[in-house]
Amino acid sequence: MDSSNDFLKQILLLGVGTTSLVAEKIKQVSDEWVKNGTINPEQAKNMVDELMEQLKSEQGNLDAQMQRQLRNILMDLGVPRQSEMDELRGRLDRLERQVRDLENKLWR
Repeated sequence: MDSSNDFLKQILLLGVGTTSLVAEKIKQVSDEWVKNGTINPEQAKNMVDELMEQLKSEQGNLDAQMQRQLRNILMDLGVPRQSEMDELRGRLDRLERQVRDLENKLWR
């Protein structure tokens, strides 16, 4: 399961890295347009702010889609959910307790 967690972390970091790279490029382009006189600084700031808001919104959607996809992949591979593992651990604990109780009864 550790490798699955590492894989998920790598995917999420890739998304964050991509977002940072896009944000940096947007800022560079807007700075260049201001320097060339294509737009004024206020227009550049508004454009960057708008694009960053869109990027954040799309990043949230992308994260949710990636999580859904990863969940589906893990289900297809037969990897149990945490709640299923917790339930099995509880059942195992109860069975072990019952076995101990039966052993204790036999030795009395």
